[in-house]
Amino acid sequence: MDRPRFLQLADVAEILNISAAQAYALVRSGELPAIKVGGRGQWRVEHEQLEQYIARAYAETKRFVEAHPFGRSEAEVGAADPS
Repeated sequence: MDRPRFLQLADVAEILNISAAQAYALVRSGELPAIKVGGRGQWRVEHEQLEQYIARAYAETKRFVEAHPFGRSEAEVGAADPS
């Protein structure tokens, strides 16, 4: 196994290119599942959970972009969507 199973919040922040506070907020909100370990309750995010979070973010972004097309008129959007 090349990588550790669990990541510290600083690692998560670096991977996502966000601040440590933003990583903490993702965990505390439950948006990014994590566990607390040790006597001091250090947060850890399983690598697989981070990958799943990223996949969900891509899917949500795709839905957003499809619902809010950039630079296309309402007529073009309606013509592209036969429903």
